[in-house]
Amino acid sequence: MFDLFKIGFLNVSVLDLVDIAMVTFIIYKLYTLLRGTIAAQIFLGLLVVLFLSFGAQLINLKALSWLLKFITDIWIIAFIILFQPEIRRLLVFVAKSPFLRFGFKFEHSEVPDIITDAAFEMAQLQHGALIVVNKSSGIRGFSETGEILNAKVTKNLLRSIFYPRSPLHDGAVIIKNDIVEAARATLPLTTITQVGGETLGMRHRAGLGISEVADVISVIVSEETGGISVADDGKLYRGLSRDALKNRLIAVYKVKGKNVSLQKE
Repeated sequence: MFDLFKIGFLNVSVLDLVDIAMVTFIIYKLYTLLRGTIAAQIFLGLLVVLFLSFGAQLINLKALSWLLKFITDIWIIAFIILFQPEIRRLLVFVAKSPFLRFGFKFEHSEVPDIITDAAFEMAQLQHGALIVVNKSSGIRGFSETGEILNAKVTKNLLRSIFYPRSPLHDGAVIIKNDIVEAARATLPLTTITQVGGETLGMRHRAGLGISEVADVISVIVSEETGGISVADDGKLYRGLSRDALKNRLIAVYKVKGKNVSLQKE
């Protein structure tokens, strides 16, 4: 490869610049995904050790290189074990790439209407609900924490599940395509406890938590206020209108619809 310039004894080529740019982009994306968490601080510490290790190898400090390599190996293993949620979030980010989602396309146009109608009817009665709609990758592990149904989505089924006296009303309903995979599923809770100065209940924390670790959209009906919220990509949108909710679901199912802006709190 043609050398562009030379720094000391190092020859820098076009391929080297591309390599550096790619590594810089990956590190930047990792930091933005981890920013605001304890993992971000440890990640920065790990980067410092890696750069020190690289410098020690560059100037041939063998003892220091061995010590730093030993520390780096242990640190990487500990990082993977302790920060599985952040790693899952990174993998979800990669899975959401348009280049990897060409195979996922849903054509069923009734499900957004069914979920929207059911959510607003439950909101009028102040029946709490948590509906998780799978966008692409499977979340079978979460489905298996509840009651497996594998039933076609209908408004009456959703309303029956979340009726307060139903044995299935606690937990989440998980929907894939036009099938209710499971009810009363247990979801991971987000570490966020307040949004816009308002304390989040367990239902909202569960809906937001699953959107942080999987490629899903969560529809949440508040039992206290009857308000409807959506959790998507780790963000919570509250006070949705019927059109806003329906169009958000239409976007998931790849059906043409009018875009409705949502106000994030």
